[in-house]
This record gives sequence, structure tokens and C-alpha cells, in this order.
Amino acid sequence: MRTNGTKLEGVELRRIEMPLVFPFRTSFGTQTTKSALLLRVVTSEGEGWGECVSSAHPLYSSEYVDASADVLRRFFVPALAAGGDVRASAVATTLAPFHGHRMAKAALEMGVLDAELHARGVSLGDELGAVRERVACGVSVGIMDSIDVLIDQVEQYVAQGYVRIKLKIEPGWDVAPVRAVRERFGDDLLLQVDANAAYTLADARLLARLDDFDLLLLEQPLPEDDVLGHADLAKLVRTPICLDESIVSARAAADAIRLGACRIVNIKAGRVGGYLEARRIHDVCAAHGVPVWCGGMIETGLGRAANVALAGLPGFSLPGDTSGSDRFFATDITEPFVLDDGHLPVPTGPGLGVTPIADRLAEVTASTEWLAA
Repeated sequence: MRTNGTKLEGVELRRIEMPLVFPFRTSFGTQTTKSALLLRVVTSEGEGWGECVSSAHPLYSSEYVDASADVLRRFFVPALAAGGDVRASAVATTLAPFHGHRMAKAALEMGVLDAELHARGVSLGDELGAVRERVACGVSVGIMDSIDVLIDQVEQYVAQGYVRIKLKIEPGWDVAPVRAVRERFGDDLLLQVDANAAYTLADARLLARLDDFDLLLLEQPLPEDDVLGHADLAKLVRTPICLDESIVSARAAADAIRLGACRIVNIKAGRVGGYLEARRIHDVCAAHGVPVWCGGMIETGLGRAANVALAGLPGFSLPGDTSGSDRFFATDITEPFVLDDGHLPVPTGPGLGVTPIADRLAEVTASTEWLAA
């Protein structure tokens, strides 16, 4: 059992650079390298790992890696150290006076939670309430140079066993590629699209053309702060609207559902401030009969393990972006997650159930910084 009075001894910030197996293009731009910030949280009971999902540039959100490191260094770690007993359930409350920076908050909570669960001998899946031993996996396919290249890429993922395909779209790359994929792979392929907020309500007629392709969902077509616009769009298209960037908390999810802005929710723990808040969003959506799925942010094996555990909860009824390690990396920093008949196993070991491989971690490390408590 965990004893009272767990103290924070320090946090190591580790910057890593991991090349992607091929460029990943969305409406925000093209990514060729995963620049990530890892946290090794050391407490009086042991240590745990956290992964910050902020990107190198503030394009997907206002957060970016340098800012995440700065706010952790100057505010979050000192506040957590000053708070006394370090408990994962109290991290969000301790950091609540600081506005925003949810991805940095999530990484710190993840590291504390991993350390705490290791000390208790409990897996993250069990702690969150996972009911599945393995989860169905989808894959996100970026914007390509041509439809022929897109078809070849999707064909590879279908052959690998992914049970759902998500296509990134943007103005000028929407109806034609979706039509081509549907015609090539037939109606049995689970297919959805992600706009990453690239459209406006004025594009409703264009977006309604996607209704012809029997999509699972249309993800975040409008800007993240345009919840009412999504509610209006939902009345103009048949394809279910799914919100991603707009959902930053359980309250935001409840508001969006009440307004009719979405029928499905994508949950990303980093975007909402941590896995405990992600579980609350899951519970809110379940209470309203709204299905959820787990989004991805090109995580290493650390974040992937946590996402798979989250996706094991009962309300995650749609395949998530919990792809195998080889979707993005030639070699992961943990033992790789390998697709098995379209599924990944929920880790059963204590905490995240995975740890970095020292040699591999050293190869991709750009810098480290120790923050003593």
C-alpha cells in the first residue's frame, strides 16, 4: 500500500528527437520528426514516466515543447514540490491556479501517476477502469501528394490489419480522396475523416457532400472555439460530427453535447490535462450515450501504453488512433507495440506497464535537465 507523505524529489526533463518513417502531413503542415518532452518524475516511493504531447510549433494548439518545458521548470514542478504530499489525484488541483498549458500538466500528472501505481503494484488500465484486454486500432493517414499515393498507403494499412482508416482532409483535398478510397475499398471499410479545424460554416454545402460516403464521423471541421458553429453544421450534414480540439475538459464535453455540437467525442489525455480528466470526459459522454474514441499525438511507446489503457474503458466503442509503433517509428524507445489482428493488448504491468530502453532512449535524447524539488 502507498504510504502517506510521498515527497517529490525532482523531475528530469528530457528532450528527444525521433525521425518519422515518412512525413505526416495535415492541414497544419508537414511533420518529419517527433520532437517530444519526456518527464522522469522521482518521488520518495520511486519514479514514473510522463510524456508531453505538445508539438515543436504552436499549430495544433497554443502549446509547444519549449513553452511546456519553461512552464514546468518555472511554475509546475516548484508548485508540486511545495504542495507536500504528492498524489496524482491532487496534481490538477495544485496546478489549477495556472491557466492553460494542459499538455504540460498532463505530462506531470502522468509521471506522478506512473510512480504511484508502480508503488501500489497496479496497472494504469485497472486504475482507470479498463474492461478490455485488447483494443481495436485505427490508423491516421495524412494528406498525400496524389490520390494514387493515398490509395497505396491505405492499401498497406488495410493489409496490416487496421480495422479503421482515418483520412486527414483540408480544402482542396476532401471529397475526391474520400471518394477514391471508398470506391477502391468498398463499403465495409470503416472510414472517417479529420479536418483539424480547416473549414468554416460557409463550407457546409461542401462538407455535406461527404454524406454520400457513409463515414463513421467528420472530426473537428470548424475552429476549436466555434462550438455553436458545429451545432449549426450538425443540422446541415448527416455524417456525425466528432469534436477533438474543442473538447478541453469534462465541462466542455457536457456543454458541446447539450448544444448538439457533436454526436461523438475524440478524447486525447494531453489535450484535456491528463488521464484522470480524460476518464471524467469518458464518464460524461457515457452518461449521455455519446461514444468516444482515443486520439493520438504521435506518442512514443510511453504515451501509446497510456492511450491503450485509456481505450480499454467501456465507453471507447470506436477504434482509436492507437496504431502500432511502426506506424511512425522505425524503432520505439520502449518495446514496440505490434498490431495483432487489428488490436493492441492493454498493458498489465504496474503503472504504464512499459519503461524506456536505456540505449534507445540515449540515441534519441537531445538534452536533459534535472529539476530538484
